[in-house]
Amino acid sequence: MNNPKGLMISAPSSGTGKTTVMLGLLRALSEDGLKVQPFKSGPDYIDPAFHRAAAGRASFNFDTWAMDEGLLGAISAQSEGADIVISEGSMGLYDGVAFPGATGHGTSAETAAKMGWGVVLVVDVSGQAQSAAATALGFREYRKDLNFAGVILNRVASPRHERLTRLGMEAHGIKVLGSLPRRGDLALPERHLGLIQAVEHPDLEAAITGYAAFLRENVDLEAIKAAATSGPAPVAGALPAPPAQRIALAQDAAFSFTYPHLLAGWRAAGAEILPFSPLQDEAPAPDADLVWLPGGYPELHAGKLAAATKFRKAMLQHAETRPVHGECGGYMALGEVLIDKEGHKHQMLGLLGLVTSYEKRKFHLGYRKAHLGAPMPGFSAGDVLRGHEFHYSTILEEPDAPLAKVLDAEGTPVPETGSVKGNVTGTFFHLIAEAKA
Repeated sequence: MNNPKGLMISAPSSGTGKTTVMLGLLRALSEDGLKVQPFKSGPDYIDPAFHRAAAGRASFNFDTWAMDEGLLGAISAQSEGADIVISEGSMGLYDGVAFPGATGHGTSAETAAKMGWGVVLVVDVSGQAQSAAATALGFREYRKDLNFAGVILNRVASPRHERLTRLGMEAHGIKVLGSLPRRGDLALPERHLGLIQAVEHPDLEAAITGYAAFLRENVDLEAIKAAATSGPAPVAGALPAPPAQRIALAQDAAFSFTYPHLLAGWRAAGAEILPFSPLQDEAPAPDADLVWLPGGYPELHAGKLAAATKFRKAMLQHAETRPVHGECGGYMALGEVLIDKEGHKHQMLGLLGLVTSYEKRKFHLGYRKAHLGAPMPGFSAGDVLRGHEFHYSTILEEPDAPLAKVLDAEGTPVPETGSVKGNVTGTFFHLIAEAKA
């Protein structure tokens, strides 16, 4: 059985405009009556919400480093009934884990090859013309088993610039699928982790509608559809099992980074997801078996969280008898103190002794492999988990027992071990899947 035909929208590097192209394509193809399944290659947890807004269909992450074949197959199966798949890559096409002995590298190229999708390379041609063809040619030849569908030229300065750039591409048999004039008003707002969240965009629908119109004017949509290809679908295994039956899940602008495949797996197994908003001073459901605080931006809302007395009281009461888990931003909120970028101290829940500072910023990024030394919701001591860490906050104090021995993708230990205290656990990595091997 084959996957639906699809394309991987990638680029030589970050910052080339592939997200604008992605959202415009999703909406334009949907407007043409196609059922479009969006995916994200790699561990990004912000983009899928934008994809859903553009396509009207839930987007899921593929991750060839963190996921086994069964989970990749289960996620591929989410495209059932779609007419076409459009997946957005992370960073550059070939960027991922690169060291001897790696069983999966997590690159967009690896995902495209595994799924049989054609690759569309979005090339920023600013400051060059025919030379851009050398970049495209190198990406096409670097891995010959990829179906290299063509390029979309971005940030084209003038008709003459476009003509010269096209000449270079055509001289080497590289198909130009579109040419996007330079426009400064199309960039999505960003902050320290990349894009702002979809729920925070002041007028997301208008922005996506504008992207679709821009793509429709400047990209050959029929050629895009014709370039989509497919390969055999991986044999589907199971989505991740729920860590409890009734899960109170924090969901608001401070806590929103939950991988869609986790929620889909929990719901498929019959778990109830009970959303609540700490920012609105809401308490988790009193009969929840587990409270889960996802990642997000608590450092931007620390004062409001510190003043949420109803939320605090309910969390302390729940933790006396039942499990609580937080990851990244949720982990910070479980701690004693969070210091914001101005150096102000804010009292957090105090369920863990963790003290974190956004004033003392340091970039923490990369895959993580965690060997649990104690149980956490859904897993036992001795289990091995795979996840991803992406934050700027620094740990000043982490006095509780470590939850796990945590390694980066190359096997080097990292200091962010997570914590366990009574019924409360927390990690700085975002869980993706259990490591089966």
